[in-house]
Amino acid sequence: MGASVKTIVIIVVLVILGALALDAFYIVDERQRAIVLRFGELTSGEGGENPGLHFKLPIADEVKYFDARVLTMDTPPQRYYTSEKKPLIVDSFVKWRVGDPPLYYTATSGEEETANGRLQDRVNEGLRNQIGRRTMHDVISGERDQLMQELTNDLNRVMLAEFGIAVLDVRVKKIDLPPEVSAAVFDRMNSERAIEARQYRAGGTEIARGITATADRESVVIEAEAYKEAEQIRGDGDAEAARIYAEAYNQDPDFYEFYRSINAYRTVFSDGNSLLVLDPSSEFFKYLKSDSGN
Repeated sequence: MGASVKTIVIIVVLVILGALALDAFYIVDERQRAIVLRFGELTSGEGGENPGLHFKLPIADEVKYFDARVLTMDTPPQRYYTSEKKPLIVDSFVKWRVGDPPLYYTATSGEEETANGRLQDRVNEGLRNQIGRRTMHDVISGERDQLMQELTNDLNRVMLAEFGIAVLDVRVKKIDLPPEVSAAVFDRMNSERAIEARQYRAGGTEIARGITATADRESVVIEAEAYKEAEQIRGDGDAEAARIYAEAYNQDPDFYEFYRSINAYRTVFSDGNSLLVLDPSSEFFKYLKSDSGN
């Protein structure tokens, strides 16, 4: 009976020693950072365990694990005022991770929700300061990248020193005008665009009139040049015809006179209804009554 009790005691002791031996080692994953608490206090000089296998004192030491990956915090949209006292609704987000595990644990008790709350307060303060120094144009487009870079650097310095949080990036998802001023701004933009459209339309009309006037002037010049050339050609033709008639007349004046009279008779009496009141002895009827005319 005594041997059996002794054996059981030995087994129990071995189990306890085995459990203590297993409890003396811990593993930190690649996606984690860890700190060791000895009786609830941070161990001296502890800066956050790197990934791998580590040793600790059983029972006395407790390991706290933190997510080492990049985390995202979405901040709710907030109202900020520019240097012109114009309100803007800014929706932003922050990329961060645990930079100093011991300080992070001391400042936030290792609670991610607490860390997000502290970070959100500082983001709101930083955005308020940065936007308050700039105009609306600078915030929206002119100096937006510079604003985000300055805000990221300032937040990273403050949060790392006070809370052990490394701020990697701050970005704005959306910038809107408050509902109460959106309608007024849109109306003003519409008015400005309408004025600009009228200016473009007036300029286009003026250019069109200039083009039309130039085309009309060129048309008149072309028509005048064409008429001048036509008259010159017609004059040359008439002169040539007169020369030919003169040459024909000089060759046989009697025949030419007779030929012209016959053409005149044909023209006058072509319709059969012509009525002329002339002296029968008129030169016009010379070839109708003379023997030579027959």
